[in-house]
Amino acid sequence: MTRYILQRILYAIPIAFGVSVVCFSLVYLAPGDPLQTILPPDATAETIEIVKKAYGFDKPLPIQFAIWLSKVVTGDFGMSIATRRPVFDEIVMAVGNTGMLVVFAIPLAFSIGFSMGLLAGCFPGKVVDRSVTGIAVFGVSLPNYWLAIVMVIVFAVELSWLPATGMGPKGSDAFSVWRWSDARFLVLPVITLSMIPIGIIARTTRAAIAETRNQDFVQTLRAKGLGEMAVIRHVVKNALPGVLAVMGLQFGYLLGGSILVETVFTWPGSGFLLSKAIVNRDVPVLQGTILVLAVAFVTINLVVDLLQSLIDPRIRRG
Repeated sequence: MTRYILQRILYAIPIAFGVSVVCFSLVYLAPGDPLQTILPPDATAETIEIVKKAYGFDKPLPIQFAIWLSKVVTGDFGMSIATRRPVFDEIVMAVGNTGMLVVFAIPLAFSIGFSMGLLAGCFPGKVVDRSVTGIAVFGVSLPNYWLAIVMVIVFAVELSWLPATGMGPKGSDAFSVWRWSDARFLVLPVITLSMIPIGIIARTTRAAIAETRNQDFVQTLRAKGLGEMAVIRHVVKNALPGVLAVMGLQFGYLLGGSILVETVFTWPGSGFLLSKAIVNRDVPVLQGTILVLAVAFVTINLVVDLLQSLIDPRIRRG
């Protein structure tokens, strides 16, 4: 097991490096000059050169990447062009705010999605299977930004049950999940973010359970006299590795946050930070946020691989 863990970690290192290269390069492929947001229209050539030198934009891209990566590994992501604040501080705050959504969205999405898929997989072709499949397809097909707008209109504007936007009446600095006056701001974005993962996990779980139930070992278990609940436990254990892989991908989706959903609800998370950085052409914030989310995604997949190997030892032998 130790050898397998070290092997997976070694595989993750070049992937993380490749992600850093892509994150750094893609930003520069976008049109526009990032210095336009801080330079006046009548800036002289001398002023432009001074600002470029201050931000390191006067050097060739390979040199810029080497300098940027050497600072990133020490936790220095540079300064934001738009706010003049350290990028690391802005990313930590934004990822922490998105983490609040994830803490509630993950149990909601995983528990409901897995339960729906398990129920449908145990009764393939029945009314419950068709109902769950229809609900899952409906959830996956809904654009999350459209759902966010509809939920704001219905529950915030028409019914006035929940707040439409923001992060607490006093802002993110004083936000507390233990106060209902603050926690109610979580309800709509959490439900919106959970809808697509619920549908995807439900469909994946249903397919995995239904396929596993048709395998020969299940018939053998029944022939030995095992009860249906014991058979289902064996089926779930054998179907779980594939379901975990999909859950890991959905965890990354939730952690990254949806740019459009957080923008609709004005939730100051990583997605909202990215949307502002794109509008402002804030290159340091774009690079830092994308890199942190990408590395988190790689780490999540590494953890899922290790969990899969614990559940199914055949993966380690493969």
